Amino acid sequence: MDKPIYIQTLSLVTPLGNSVDQHLDAFKNGVSGIKLVEKAGFQDTTIPLAIKSELTSDRYNTLLREALKKAQANLSTSGRTAVIVSSTKGNIDLLPGDTFAGTQPIIHEFFPKTEIFIISNACISGVIAINTAADYLLAGNYDQVIVIGIDAVSEFVSYGFQSLFALSNETCKPFDKSRNGTVLGEGCGIVLVSTQKPDGFAVLYKGGSSSNDANHISGPSRTGEGLVRSIEKTFKRSQVSVRDIDFISAHGTATIFNDEMESIAFGRTNLDRVPLNSMKGYFGHTLGAAGILETIMSIVSMEKSILFPNLGFKETGTSIPLNIIQRLESKELHTLLKTASGFGGGNASLILQKQP
Repeated sequence: MDKPIYIQTLSLVTPLGNSVDQHLDAFKNGVSGIKLVEKAGFQDTTIPLAIKSELTSDRYNTLLREALKKAQANLSTSGRTAVIVSSTKGNIDLLPGDTFAGTQPIIHEFFPKTEIFIISNACISGVIAINTAADYLLAGNYDQVIVIGIDAVSEFVSYGFQSLFALSNETCKPFDKSRNGTVLGEGCGIVLVSTQKPDGFAVLYKGGSSSNDANHISGPSRTGEGLVRSIEKTFKRSQVSVRDIDFISAHGTATIFNDEMESIAFGRTNLDRVPLNSMKGYFGHTLGAAGILETIMSIVSMEKSILFPNLGFKETGTSIPLNIIQRLESKELHTLLKTASGFGGGNASLILQKQP
């Protein structure tokens, strides 16, 4: 890479709290944001969700404003600054109109005159947004890019996942033998991607990529081909080898097919013995925000030298056994692989490294 690119956390707002410290405390104590919510599903069924219970309306805008307020306090927008918003649906309450129509005015309340881009590529949106921000910096288009990952729980999305029989009726148990579906969550996380070394803790972005398995609109490739291609390209671009990876922040939705596909892909890339977790047991599946929220907590892992356990895991439930992190563990961490997979055959990955 021609010049170093740094990533720093600016804010994190989810059902687990409104600060990184609150999230660290929740993760260290095995606290999940998932709870049973009455009449939240189709035909008033009770389903598990990870939602901020104090939000009764305008969920998307409230999450966005809260995260932006905290980010603004931690950042100066001097120099050429862009904003990338990663979301699967935007503010679904605006349907049948443009679900992103209100996003720009809110962002400009906090960061005026910034150019805003939207990335909406299902559940890989967050990882792609970070990769795109890095590409903009390497091309010399901007000095820094604010990357926002946000999605809010809505009936529209919940009913859609129910129609696919993709939701659990219990909780989210990624990679576990008894997993029976994902759980939806909501939140907003913001990171700064910059060519200038920021004050405070930051990690180096080494490289990333995306691919498409062209298999099915909602079902992943049974061979893991798309994720394999993305991982291999990311290793090549990052000039990092498998033996350098200290842990993997996997996608791990707890659906039968997704977790099986990931296990096959990690086996094919010789990563099946690397310590691995999915954070869906804490956050639920936050869709377009997932890649950002999970990257933030992975950065926290590196900063604090802690491996967080994969909540909900008890027994291997994939054809390729993985090295699932099952308990809180202190370990010096230098290099991370983050992966994501999503509807439409999308797969993405990136590698982050602690500064020497």
